[in-house]
Amino acid sequence: MLQFIYYKEEPLLSRLAKMKNWLQDKELDAFLITKPVHCYYLSGFTGTSACLVITSSGGKDFLITDFRYQEQAESEAKGFELVLWKSSLFQTLAELFQFYDLKKVGIDEDEITLSTYEGLKKEVPGVTFFPQKDYCIELRKIKDEGELKLLKKAVEISDKAFLHLLDLIRPGLTESEIALELEFFMRRLGGSKNAFETIVASGYRAALPHGVATTRAIQTGDLVILDFGTVYQGYHSDITRTLILGEPDKLQKERYNLVLKAHEEVAQKMQPGMRAREADALARRVIEAAGYGENFGHSLGHGVGLEIHEGPSLSPRDETILEPGMIVTVEPGIYISGWGGIRLEDMYVITPGGCERLTKSPKVFNV
Repeated sequence: MLQFIYYKEEPLLSRLAKMKNWLQDKELDAFLITKPVHCYYLSGFTGTSACLVITSSGGKDFLITDFRYQEQAESEAKGFELVLWKSSLFQTLAELFQFYDLKKVGIDEDEITLSTYEGLKKEVPGVTFFPQKDYCIELRKIKDEGELKLLKKAVEISDKAFLHLLDLIRPGLTESEIALELEFFMRRLGGSKNAFETIVASGYRAALPHGVATTRAIQTGDLVILDFGTVYQGYHSDITRTLILGEPDKLQKERYNLVLKAHEEVAQKMQPGMRAREADALARRVIEAAGYGENFGHSLGHGVGLEIHEGPSLSPRDETILEPGMIVTVEPGIYISGWGGIRLEDMYVITPGGCERLTKSPKVFNV
């Protein structure tokens, strides 16, 4: 039998209301959410073993988990009715859907595995499952004020870590030692974990866009790409700086200034109403005009929030129209095998009148 624990509070009403409106438009009775980050986004539950059932009506929504997470769910997801499963998840869902007469249920086509989908069809009778793109992906593109506040704090932590590193970096330090210093400092300032595996790529390795740190010791004259970030209360930051130890030569200066020019072209012109691919084109045209188009092989940027990579993608193929509240990175770069590379990345929020740079640390080149 199902075991229910009832709550009266209803947090996150705006997100749930939008989700329910979408379900009604799709003529679905409910949606089964299994992705942990989406469970958190709609319920506030931070556990890793749970799923949500969001109904299309104005009635009850459910968080399904097991005994291990009961107290955690009680304190975090107070707007949901908690369902504890004691046997199989399929059996629990079958009883829940039957009890509330939920016959048309959407599932996340990008998250549900084939074996789980087959299990649902076999073990949950009387219900038709409809694979869909989870609407949370669209909802998460535009951040509310609370999310923006947390993102700004995550960015602030990364900014301070970069300034801290400027006082320490010197020839002889290894890439791994630099990464460790950044990571430790961000944890001391309140970051819960790294946003991704820290990239420290020096010398010829700077030609690797995702060159994670190694035991290579940095040397005078090296280009050093630093790409790092932290997570603060679930929200991510992402920053890239390129340094050189000592004085740059003419070519290093020219290429650095080219990437900086491409970055600032976007910072000045990116605005709501523009398509994501048009933002990418702003930077790409600058780099192509200088003859380095083939050396800029990745997209301009990406959305950031509860995940380090989320929508929209500032790429040549993304037709998303930029809207106020979207958070994106801008990170043009050029990479030349045997020579190195340069990338400069800041985070921005799209505003009604353009965009606002969230990253505050300076683009220092030679140290």
